Amino acid sequence: MGLLLPIVLGFLAALLGAMYLLGVFRQRRPGEPPLDKGLIPWLGHVLEFRRNTLKFLERMKRKHGDVFTIQLGGFYITFLQDPLSFGSLVKESREKLDFRKFAVQLVRKVFGYAALEDEHTILQLSSNKHLKGDGLELMTQAMMGNLQNLMLHNIGSATDQSSWIEDGLFKYSYNIVFRAGYLSLYGNQPHESDGSEEKAKEKDRAESEVLFHEFRKYDQLFPNLAYGVLTPGKKMEAERLMRFFWDKLSVQRMKAKDNISGWVWDIQQAKEEMGVEGSMIDRYMFVLLWASQGNTGPSSFWLLLFLMKHPEAMKAVKEEVDKVLKEFGQEVKRGGPIIALTREMLTRTPVLDSAVEETLRLTAAPLLTRAVLEDMTLKMADGREYFIRKGDRMAVFPYVAVHIDPEIHPEPHSFRYNRFLNPDGSKKTDFYKAGKRVKYYNMPWGAGVSMCPGRFFATNELKQFVFLMLVYFEFELKDPEVKIPEIDFTRWGFGSMQPQTDVEFRYRLRY
Repeated sequence: MGLLLPIVLGFLAALLGAMYLLGVFRQRRPGEPPLDKGLIPWLGHVLEFRRNTLKFLERMKRKHGDVFTIQLGGFYITFLQDPLSFGSLVKESREKLDFRKFAVQLVRKVFGYAALEDEHTILQLSSNKHLKGDGLELMTQAMMGNLQNLMLHNIGSATDQSSWIEDGLFKYSYNIVFRAGYLSLYGNQPHESDGSEEKAKEKDRAESEVLFHEFRKYDQLFPNLAYGVLTPGKKMEAERLMRFFWDKLSVQRMKAKDNISGWVWDIQQAKEEMGVEGSMIDRYMFVLLWASQGNTGPSSFWLLLFLMKHPEAMKAVKEEVDKVLKEFGQEVKRGGPIIALTREMLTRTPVLDSAVEETLRLTAAPLLTRAVLEDMTLKMADGREYFIRKGDRMAVFPYVAVHIDPEIHPEPHSFRYNRFLNPDGSKKTDFYKAGKRVKYYNMPWGAGVSMCPGRFFATNELKQFVFLMLVYFEFELKDPEVKIPEIDFTRWGFGSMQPQTDVEFRYRLRY
C-alpha cells in the first residue's frame, strides 16, 4: 500500500495535468467574453472552423454576440466582430498585442524559414521605398513589359489574329499575373547571354511557366499545410516543392539575372549584412514570392469575371480605360507600338479603382490574428469592457464583420462596381453602422502594423493586367449564363479566395 499510493498520486497528477492542458478546467471569469470550448477537449471547434470558417463564425456571432472566445486546437481565441470597435485592437501597443509571434510560427511551418528579430522592419522599409509612391514607378514599368511579353507573344504572330483563343479564366488570369509579377520582382534573363532580346524573352516565358505550375501545386497544399493536417504523401510533396523554390529563387541564381527589383535586392542585401546564412535567405525569397503573388492572380480572375457578368460595369470601366489612353496620346492599332502604361495613367481610373475595391470586398477574406502578450482590457465603442488573458489570441475576420454586413454595404453579396464612388466621381469613404461612421469599411489588406506592405504594388499589378486586357482584347464567357462559381471554403482566412471550379472564356486581339 505504501508503494501503491505514490504511483496512484503520480497518475492522478499526470491525468489532472493532461486535463488542464486540454482546457477541461478553463471557465469564464467575471468580465471575460462568452466562452465556447466546444465538445472535443483541446481541439474544441477546430474541425467545424476549418470546414467552413464563414458559417462557423456567423453561428458563433448569432449565439454569443460580437465578442466571444472559442477554443481551437489548444488555443483560446477571442474574436472581435464589431467593426466600430476595431480601433481598440488595431491601435493597441505591441507590448500587449503582437501579430509577429503568430506570423513567425506560420512562416516556419509553411516555408521552412526561421524568422529574425526586426524581420518586419526590414520588409516594411524596403516595401515603403520600392512598392509605393515614386518607387512604384519602376515596378510599374517592369510589370508592363513582362505582362505584354506574356500576353501578346502567342498571338502577335498568328496568321489569323481574329481567331478566338479559349481557356479557363482562372487558369489564364492567375498564370499571366503570377508570371509577370515573378519576372518583375526576381529579374529577367540577360540579353547578352542568350544572344538576342527575343531569345531572352522566350527563356523568361519558359522559366516562368514551369515556376507557375509548381507554385500552383504548392498553393493547393497550402491551407492544409498551414493547419498541419497534410497526409504523409502530401507532406513529402510540399517539402519537395519547398526545396524546388529554395533552389530556383536562390541568391546565387538571382545574381545572374538582369532587372532584379530594388525590393528583392534590398531585402537580400539587408539579410546578408545581418549575417543570415545564404540558405536561409533563399528560403525567405520563397516567402516573398508567395506573399507577393499568391493573391493577385485569383483577384484578377474575380474582377474579370464580375465585369463580364455585369455589362454596365464592363462598359463603364472600358470607357474610362479608353479615355485615359486617349488623354495620354496612345492608340492600339495593328503594327503600331505597344502601350506604354505608366503609373500616372493608373492614377486616373476611379471607376476601375472602385471595381477593384468591390471585387476585394467580395472575395478577400484574411484572418487577422494577434498574440496576447499581457493581460489586457478590450474597450468596445459602446462602452463595454472585456478582460482578455495573457497567452490567448485575439482575431478579427473582416469578411463577416464588415464586408458582408448589410448595414454597412447594402445588398452585400451583389457586385456593384460603383459602390466606392461618390456621385462626383471621387472615392467614397463614408460608410455607416448604427448611425456611426465606420473607419474600417473594407479590409482586404488587413489593418494596422500588420497591413500588407505590398498592397500598392499588388493593386497596380491587378489594374495593369485588366487595363491591358481591355485595351488589347475582346473577351467573353463561352456561356454567358454560367453561374459565378462557389468559393473554395478551405481557403477562408488566407487572403484572396479561389473558386471551386474554373470558368471557360475566350479572347482575341481587338485589331
